[in-house]
Amino acid sequence: MDMETLMAQAADLQTKIAAAQDSLGQMQVRGIGGNGAVVITMTGKYDVLSVVVQPSALENGADNVSKYVFDAYKDAKAKADVLIEKTMGEVTGSLSE
Repeated sequence: MDMETLMAQAADLQTKIAAAQDSLGQMQVRGIGGNGAVVITMTGKYDVLSVVVQPSALENGADNVSKYVFDAYKDAKAKADVLIEKTMGEVTGSLSE
C-alpha cells in the first residue's frame, strides 16, 4: 500500500469518526433511579439534557434523593457507553479486518 492510499484511508476514517460523534450527540438515553423517582436524559456524548425528580421522591429524604440521582446517572452513562461502543465499533470495526 502506498503512502497516498494510506493517507486517503486515514482521512476517510477521520471523516467517519467525526460523523459518528455528531450522531452520538443527537442520540439520547434515559437513566432511571429509585424505580422511576428520578430520570436523567443524556446524549451519547454524556451531555445531560434533563433531570426529572418526581415529587414523591422528596418524601424519602435528601439522602435517598441523592442516591436516586446517582443511580439514574450511572444507568444513563452505562446505556450511553453501550451506544458509543456500538456506534464507534461500526466505524472502527473495519480496522481489524
